[in-house]
Amino acid sequence: MSMNAPLADVARHGFLSGYLESLALVERLHRLLLDVIKDEFERLNILDINAVQALLLFNIGDNEVTAGELKSRGYYQGSNVSYNLKKLVDMGYMHHQRCEIDRRSVRVRLTEKGRQVRDTVSGLFERHAEGLQGKGVLGPDGIDQINHSLKRIERYWTDQIRYIY
Repeated sequence: MSMNAPLADVARHGFLSGYLESLALVERLHRLLLDVIKDEFERLNILDINAVQALLLFNIGDNEVTAGELKSRGYYQGSNVSYNLKKLVDMGYMHHQRCEIDRRSVRVRLTEKGRQVRDTVSGLFERHAEGLQGKGVLGPDGIDQINHSLKRIERYWTDQIRYIY
């Protein structure tokens, strides 16, 4: 930026820099979350499941869902979720059953083994929440602000996908 640049250009450039930093942080945080989950499972000597699969089990929880429902909730990409659901069924973490109405659709739910993984991830997240708050890293107001801002970005991006064309 030159010294003669209008203030609006300087502000726009500053906002763009901040936005790009936020995008990089979101991406790094997601990868770091997967590393944290992987580390927890290695520590517990649970080596037959990867972090993406463990997070998938956590997100399914007590629900009975289809791959399409997981995709529509925005959790996972198409081929990724189908592959991981098949692996989780094969490894005994999930039950699957063809839908009575639409035989092409398969509904899945956690087995006891899958619920144990879900509970492990849930316990990890509970410890993190306690640690973040207990060490003063982030309090209730801070987490509310983060969530509010991220939801606004999510709505903006969703609108861009729906209405751009």
